[in-house]
Amino acid sequence: MVPALLSLSLSHLSLWALGLILALGVLKLTSLLLRRQMLARAMDKFPGPPTHWIFGHALEIQQTGSLDKMVSWAHQFPHAHPLWLGPFLGFLNIYEPEYAKAVYSRGDPKASDLYDFFLQWIGKGLLVLHGPKWFQHRKLLTPGFHHDVLKPYVAVMANSARVMLDKWEEKAREDKSFDIYHDVGHMALELLMKCTFGKGTSGLNYSDNAYHLAVRDLTLLMQQRLSSFQYHNDFIYWLTPHGRRFLRACRVAHDHTDQVIRERKAALQDKEEQERIQSRRHLDFLDILLGAQDEDRVKLSDADLRAEVDTFMFEGHDTTTSGISWFLYCMALNPEHQHRCREEIREILGDRDSIQGEDLGKMTYLTMCIRESFRLYPPVPQVYRQLSEPVSFVDGRSLPAGSLISLHIYALHRNSAVWPDPEVFDPLHFSLENMAGRHPFAFLPFSAGPSYCFPLATESTAFHPPGNPQPDVTLCCLPQELHRAAVCHE
Repeated sequence: MVPALLSLSLSHLSLWALGLILALGVLKLTSLLLRRQMLARAMDKFPGPPTHWIFGHALEIQQTGSLDKMVSWAHQFPHAHPLWLGPFLGFLNIYEPEYAKAVYSRGDPKASDLYDFFLQWIGKGLLVLHGPKWFQHRKLLTPGFHHDVLKPYVAVMANSARVMLDKWEEKAREDKSFDIYHDVGHMALELLMKCTFGKGTSGLNYSDNAYHLAVRDLTLLMQQRLSSFQYHNDFIYWLTPHGRRFLRACRVAHDHTDQVIRERKAALQDKEEQERIQSRRHLDFLDILLGAQDEDRVKLSDADLRAEVDTFMFEGHDTTTSGISWFLYCMALNPEHQHRCREEIREILGDRDSIQGEDLGKMTYLTMCIRESFRLYPPVPQVYRQLSEPVSFVDGRSLPAGSLISLHIYALHRNSAVWPDPEVFDPLHFSLENMAGRHPFAFLPFSAGPSYCFPLATESTAFHPPGNPQPDVTLCCLPQELHRAAVCHE
């Protein structure tokens, strides 16, 4: 009798569980369909490429290459077009300066549908925060990126670049081509550890190298997840081989971050180290994090501390690696501009063999070349927002609150209405004469609006025309100039 009742109870329980799962599934599907209807209705005034009923545009983007496909669509549909990543996630993809100004001059939050994918990796740091907590963190961290903090590290940066070049000279003797990306990433991570996290002058250890490889994995997996709608659901993604690989790489990255924080905290217990820090006029980034507190003297929680360190460990070395690598690619393809940069630096250095802080603002042609490489190959080619209020565009079309926006920086920088011969590497795009009349939202390598990169005080503002929404980029020898990507929070 008892076994029969137990069997009957289990049977009823299973039916109830199945019914509950089906009900929740129906509710979720209904919610997704209603949201799709809202997003589609909001964009019905914007023509765009045909969509697949389940893949949207994601499959075509994967098959043909996302960047080139976006540029071709930008030529076909001026200003903007709908972009669907799967059946339920639709953005208005914009790539025209006035459209960018209409959205990115405001303070709309980042689109959580995509930026929440970063939470497992970097937590709630500046990249994904918005609102009062974002402003609080930004205010606490900005002093760590003052020009006076960065300037003393010029010699460290130059030395790291010299070590990398020595390594390349040895490889070049083999008379074979080699991939520079890993070496640049190694140098960028070493610089970040030395200049931002107080590691000292020692080289990278096994843990640092493992971190570099983990971040490379995480970046590729994140790009894959963004463009694969079937991976947008967390539960499904964590069950896939790619999801499990992502979690393993996260553990490596988190272990490295925890080690960086532990070592710095331990160093701060040393009396000599405390005196050395107190004698400095400006603190480095990690010192600021460890001592940051609000008006009520409440410090960052352990979760906030790790999130900000993870954010800067990732963004401070991955986007920098990309920026430097693409710049060197542009120089290799354009030896005449490479020659002019070399001659400019030789003239500045004279008899010296190392760059000093006061040299940075004098490298005008090098700065033009770096900006042009950022135009052609922005470290972050696409950023996203969710409208907190309606927006009206210059041509009379509009979008309601709740709509999703994708700013395609790569396509914006190839807008032929703004850039003559947009595919040609031409540093004169950034001469004073050519910049004077250009739309301030035509060049956004670090995004724009309240969430753009930290503005850094520089010794020269020669390339910062009035009204330009991004900060001056005229500081730097190569590693430091491209290190600006380290503080880009898109």
